[in-house]
Amino acid sequence: MSEKLLITQALDERDLLVKKIADKIAKASFVDSIRNNEETVRAARVDKEAFTRQAQSAFQQIQDLIARFQKIDAAIVASNARTIVKTSYGEFTVAAAISLRGRLRGTGVFDERADFEGALLQKMENEYQAQIQNIEAKNRQLDGTAENMRLSILGRDSKSKDEKPLEVVEAYVRENTTVLVDPLGLQKLLESLKEKRENLLRELDTQIKVSNATTFIEI
Repeated sequence: MSEKLLITQALDERDLLVKKIADKIAKASFVDSIRNNEETVRAARVDKEAFTRQAQSAFQQIQDLIARFQKIDAAIVASNARTIVKTSYGEFTVAAAISLRGRLRGTGVFDERADFEGALLQKMENEYQAQIQNIEAKNRQLDGTAENMRLSILGRDSKSKDEKPLEVVEAYVRENTTVLVDPLGLQKLLESLKEKRENLLRELDTQIKVSNATTFIEI
């Protein structure tokens, strides 16, 4: 006779079975030793017949629990493979949504190595910040050089606050100013990609939870 469970119930039971099976295996005893002239096995301190029944019962219980786990797990996997969830970034099977969420969070099969989007964001952000700092440093150095040129041409005593830079100095500054080469417009692009990533993760979380709370499986 088949049994209906919500995915949320099935997930809870599957987690419980993992602990229960591990506990049963840890506590079970399948072999012992006994002297030919004794009736009680040494470690378990019960008679041989009782130990035999206990070992057989423990083995069967573990097998039954494993079978239960496998049925639930297979039903969850099958359901996830066919159930569709919708996000503003497209439709996914639950299985694909779970896989994508894990990949973006670095918790999938390949850990953070498969978070390509995150690595790309970090690379672009690091490179952008490094170039901004480099440009600021180069231009500060240029400002100092230009000021020394002015002082050299005009002399320190003749310099006044209303004085305009000499044309040669202006030309030198224009030609040697360091500027950012930014074909992708990284600031806006980074903001857009980060927002998309955060929104997608939120939507995946929500849709997976809703699906798990409303989808039944049969085992």
